[in-house]
Amino acid sequence: MAEAWRYSAQGVAVAVRVTPRGGRDEIDGLETLSDGRPVLKLRVRAIADGGEANRAVIELLAKSLGVPKRNVRLLSGATSRQKQIAVDGDPTKLGEILRKLTAPKPD
Repeated sequence: MAEAWRYSAQGVAVAVRVTPRGGRDEIDGLETLSDGRPVLKLRVRAIADGGEANRAVIELLAKSLGVPKRNVRLLSGATSRQKQIAVDGDPTKLGEILRKLTAPKPD
């Protein structure tokens, strides 16, 4: 499966699909949208109201990738379930962590 992130000099830009009120804050792996684009599937406990889900997504990604929250920002999709998130840091290291987080889990 293709990667749901693009590399840049500053870090990575991640395409995500968010499920608000998902019961827990978690990365659920990769998913292919109907148009063939890969996205990182996330669920957050927060509701999609007043930016709460966006803040939860930023916190979840920062924690999962081991970067400060200030290094994670919303590029687009503030009111959509599909978002583009920029993560500043070493792009190679971030890519490795994302690959580990999205690797299929053994049954």
